[in-house]
Amino acid sequence: MPGHHTKIHPKPMIRTLLFLLIFVAPLRAEKPMNVVLLFADDWRHDTLGVAGNPVVRTPHLDRLAGQGIRFTSNCVTTSICGVSRASLYTGQWMARHGCRGFTMFKTPWEETYPAIFRKNGYHIGHVGKWHNKPFPKNAYDFATVYHGRHWYKLEDGRRVHVTQRNEEDALEFLRTRPKDKPFLLNVCFFATHAEDGHKDQFLPQPQSMKLYQDVTVPVPPNATQESWERLPDFFDEENEGRNRWHWRFDTPEKYQRMMKNYYRLATEVDATCGKVIAELEKQGVLDNTLVVFTTDNGYYHAEHGLADKWYPHQESIRVPLIIRDPRMPKAKHGTTNDAFTLNVDLAPTFLAAVGLPVPKGMQGKNLAPLYLAEKAPEWRDEFFYEHPTLRDADFIPASEALVRKDWKYFYWPEADLEQLFNLTADPREENDLADDPQHADQLTEMRERFRELKAAAK
Repeated sequence: MPGHHTKIHPKPMIRTLLFLLIFVAPLRAEKPMNVVLLFADDWRHDTLGVAGNPVVRTPHLDRLAGQGIRFTSNCVTTSICGVSRASLYTGQWMARHGCRGFTMFKTPWEETYPAIFRKNGYHIGHVGKWHNKPFPKNAYDFATVYHGRHWYKLEDGRRVHVTQRNEEDALEFLRTRPKDKPFLLNVCFFATHAEDGHKDQFLPQPQSMKLYQDVTVPVPPNATQESWERLPDFFDEENEGRNRWHWRFDTPEKYQRMMKNYYRLATEVDATCGKVIAELEKQGVLDNTLVVFTTDNGYYHAEHGLADKWYPHQESIRVPLIIRDPRMPKAKHGTTNDAFTLNVDLAPTFLAAVGLPVPKGMQGKNLAPLYLAEKAPEWRDEFFYEHPTLRDADFIPASEALVRKDWKYFYWPEADLEQLFNLTADPREENDLADDPQHADQLTEMRERFRELKAAAK
């Protein structure tokens, strides 16, 4: 009918608009969080400027720690490249995932955090070192896999350093990713790992050689012959840790040269981490991205007369952990936390952060309550450490431990030998108290608890 108008009732319309504004619009606007893992190699807890290292320069990681939280008692459950990576992806101890060296873990790939991210719509990438064989086919949307050498000749004829290659590949992933999907990126550096077959071991880029030229790297107090002789009797010149000590540290001149080049590699990794973070910021996604820096194992800098890792000493098992989480309150920025966090905690932390299901088989714990909860959660105050025999007991013997803040119990299976260290009084683990009658009760209690935790790790 001409001139007829439908009467609109304002109250229902207003209620509908309010509902859309309050509930629907935020849901549509909220984007799933991205995850970037910066994963270095053979880099222990104190190889950071922000951790008080008097030599190494790591300005970008120091800045990351200032924007997030740094965990100062973070450890690995097995201190070696391949097994530690298996624990990273599965959230499991070696005893459960079954990788005892450099083979593929037994846990189904579908139960790893990268697979779960991809199944749930994430664009996922892997850059650099893998070290579990074989690399899972078609598991990633973007994958470049390489390690073992510091210098490569690429198909285009360029000679490029492994860390520069890591950088180029990480930036390619970020710049070519589909912009309508959330993403997960694992940047797995080879540095600061030595090139074991090369006489110089650590081979930084030419522009880095000016770094640390006029510095004398401090020699650890327990990098002595006396400390070497305090190790169990089965540690002899056939031991691979001692063999590599000769390669790198057996003269003062060699120690300075090797350590300066090691620190140059670390600074190069730091620079690449800075480039990746800058790209996230340039793309406007940094404040919606969980960024984590950590490493696969610690590293002896000649302590105990050893090189490399493997054994349960503090130098070998403690590694850095920095978390920049967009959900973190500003009051937490730049803080530290000394809770016992572990490499097996990262997989459940990543999944929980983006609201994805955590498989029941994962043994780690979500770390976020340590920095998001108003009240500190109950947390572990000890953990079980394990490492397999590699080749034979003369080469790299198996080792196990019960690790606490104040005490540590070692068990060497092949020799059926126990050791006991009071970390409060003896933080460098020089004085074995296992045969001291005054500590017999402590030994008995820790032996029993060690057996309980070992059984629980399976």
